[in-house]
Amino acid sequence: MPDTSFRCYEQAPRMIEARGLSKRYGEVVAASGVSFTVGRGEVVGLLGPNGAGKTTVLRMLAGVLTPSSGEVRIAGHGTEGEAFELKRSLGFLTGDTALYQRLTPREVLRYFGRLHEIPEPLLDSRVESLVTRFRLTEFADRPCGKLSAGQKQRANIARAFVHDPPALILDEPTTALDVVTGRFLLEAFREARSAGKAILFSTHVLGDAEALCDRVVLLHRGQVLDQGTVEEICARAGSRNLTDAFLARVGDEVAA
Repeated sequence: MPDTSFRCYEQAPRMIEARGLSKRYGEVVAASGVSFTVGRGEVVGLLGPNGAGKTTVLRMLAGVLTPSSGEVRIAGHGTEGEAFELKRSLGFLTGDTALYQRLTPREVLRYFGRLHEIPEPLLDSRVESLVTRFRLTEFADRPCGKLSAGQKQRANIARAFVHDPPALILDEPTTALDVVTGRFLLEAFREARSAGKAILFSTHVLGDAEALCDRVVLLHRGQVLDQGTVEEICARAGSRNLTDAFLARVGDEVAA
């Protein structure tokens, strides 16, 4: 069993930190002792089968769920007494994030920008930059209730970027996106990494993780099975690629 205790892989400042996070619902343990970090200018993938606890961990990091035990730090801010600063430092996307159906994507971006107290002249330019960056132009002035699932997902991702946070936590960001749009989105993440942002995202598309992630964290039954670079994970599993390494660790249990 590899050492999956809390350790620092990156030289850059830690922007996202999970320290022994656990979450219990009565007798059900959704997460147990989860520890990892994401540094500035780094992309880390949180991987695992359905029910592994990925969304639970991401919601604890975002302050949506309160851990039963453990500690969260985002850009140096904790949940105790610094919840507002933590949320301002974070862009968060989860599967049940809903857009206001009567607002257009442009109006949604302006609304959330105002919530983050972005000055109006800067907000105008920020919104237009995001509309272009995430290719929303074609439907930017169409009510969100009339958008396709993929269009809503792109607008939601743009919303997570609107206040230019140093850290991003994205739960299955390529869900509902076609192959072309998904690849474009990965390029946007690479640009964000180059700009120094820390990005943590969950995905079931292991090819995306191989193409984008500096490191991955393999989660199963609420516990960290392994973490490291794709090359390290594959070497420890004796596999040629991340898919085979993943299946070597959890495949039999998932199939069962």
